[in-house]
Amino acid sequence: MEQYIKLLLGDDGNSQLLYPVLLIVVFAVIVLVLFALWRRRKSTGYIILLTGLSDSGKTLIYARLLYSKYVQTYTSIKENVGKITVNNSSLRIVDIPGDERLRYKYFDKYKSSVRGLIYVIDTVTIQKELRDVAEYLYNLLSDPNIQKNVPVLILCNKQDQILAKGSTVIKMLLENEMNVLRMTKTSQLEATDASSTNVFLGKQGKHFDFSHLDSPVHFAESYAFTKGSGPSVDLEQLNEWLNKVANLM
Repeated sequence: MEQYIKLLLGDDGNSQLLYPVLLIVVFAVIVLVLFALWRRRKSTGYIILLTGLSDSGKTLIYARLLYSKYVQTYTSIKENVGKITVNNSSLRIVDIPGDERLRYKYFDKYKSSVRGLIYVIDTVTIQKELRDVAEYLYNLLSDPNIQKNVPVLILCNKQDQILAKGSTVIKMLLENEMNVLRMTKTSQLEATDASSTNVFLGKQGKHFDFSHLDSPVHFAESYAFTKGSGPSVDLEQLNEWLNKVANLM
């Protein structure tokens, strides 16, 4: 290599001039390569997982975010993937099926690239489904990919309905149920060497509290079912959270 460079420079005393030129060329090539890699990463976008139990309203929220309109939804059997731009950042929204047989399959598919998690809850049926809602959430929060300081939004949906519970009540219900789940899963871990999802969340000796987790967990309220795209749809708190996540990127 040294001989090749000498051949390029020659022996006529121009080396003092050509060495800096060569360095500038090499530096320019490195900058272009790094810029190309940055553009490629930027265009790929950051993955925001949209998940929750079936019929919680995930797919309608997904449609509102991407198309700003009401669409007729149905029980998903595969993921929906689309891009939105927030604060000049490209976010890939991935709507995961809520069916128990499918949810973990698609979560595992995307979790290594996740940059934010939105967990949608049907606030009308929460008391009937509390155990399932809390257990799925517990398993998600226990995953090592989510524990890497991934922002989490628990979105209390269907707030336009009379029987809906507010986010403050939902938070209290979930913390109480997660506390029970934590004790159950800890016992399973000690007795049977259970799977890695059965980890202890929160602080030892303390009642479960979302503020004790490494990942920042926030609560918000929404509704998106009413047909039309006017003020009858409320995704304001969700959009505020997306803006904050985009600013972290």
